Amino acid sequence: MRTRRGICYPEVNTMCYEKRRRDGNLAGAQMILSRKRLKSSSGTPVVNASSHCDFFDTLPDDIVLSILAKLGSTVGCPADFISVLSTCKRFNGLGLHSLVLSKASSNCFAVKAKKWSESSHRFLKRCSDAGNAEASYTLGMIRFYCLQNRGGGASFMAKAAIRSHAPALYSLAVIQFNGSGGLKNDKDLRAGVALCARAAFLGHIDALRELGHCLQDGYGVSKNIAEGRRLLIQANARELATVLSTTPATLLSGKHLTWNPLPHLMGPGCPLLSDFGCNVPAPTPHPANQFLSDWFSDKPPCPELRLCSHGGCGRPETRRHEFRRCSVCGDVNYCSRACQALDWKLRHKAVCRPGVDNGGFNGNVNENDIMVVER
Repeated sequence: MRTRRGICYPEVNTMCYEKRRRDGNLAGAQMILSRKRLKSSSGTPVVNASSHCDFFDTLPDDIVLSILAKLGSTVGCPADFISVLSTCKRFNGLGLHSLVLSKASSNCFAVKAKKWSESSHRFLKRCSDAGNAEASYTLGMIRFYCLQNRGGGASFMAKAAIRSHAPALYSLAVIQFNGSGGLKNDKDLRAGVALCARAAFLGHIDALRELGHCLQDGYGVSKNIAEGRRLLIQANARELATVLSTTPATLLSGKHLTWNPLPHLMGPGCPLLSDFGCNVPAPTPHPANQFLSDWFSDKPPCPELRLCSHGGCGRPETRRHEFRRCSVCGDVNYCSRACQALDWKLRHKAVCRPGVDNGGFNGNVNENDIMVVER
């Protein structure tokens, strides 16, 4: 072979070259065949070069997405969802699809406060953009109270509330009642009552209890003692029904259900379930509230600001003297009447001074055995 400059190359043995090329192409084709996912138009199982059937590769993406969405809606913690994504590349790619993220449960967003990072923030934001109301509510609570981004947090909670997310509606009601993030004059009691009514209609027990107290006290709504008491009874009944349906074995053992009526309540009328000593276990806090509790246990707010004394809440004050305090002892503070009522039944009733369970009325305890707090 001669080049333009006249340089001659030695002749190549054409037969040996063609043989090597054929052998190389054959080996490469076998390697590609063993690694490449074969497609079958008839829907039969795919058989690779090693004669093994790969049924998983024949599943359409729609079925895999449906399976991943079901797994995301039933996981118990974020680690379970992460382990699913790390199973294979296909799960890792389809697991971040908007359909899967929109169905993820609140347990999937139960991020530990100590492990909060920018990647956690981005994941919650991505789930919120996919239309997940739980992610919007959790991110809104973290932004509003922990990161002190009041406007951004409120907008995320409002995004969840638009999707009829009951905890988000109730949290916005608490913000309206307290004027959180603003001045004392920024309170909007009527808006708080309206949000509570919507959340109570959706079955939120704390909102139903808060609405009952508002009607009894005439707080943001016309006073109606009978209707308020009816809502309080309904809230207690729903609370008891919820616990009975979730942990029947614990309750049937007699550990929590007791009959110990208060002396001053034995008489005509329809008393609350809690008045007859119908004690139930403390409800499990929402992952967002648990995050707030863990966050402020490690990073307490400034000394002038107080935390809600109910252990399952975790909300801090956004300005001085925002929360109500107990008018009997003055040692506890509550963001809402619902938190006060729960903490009174679960803990504070036994330690509040002066003694209340002395067989008679105390000036700061109403006829429903509910402690009155200063607003």
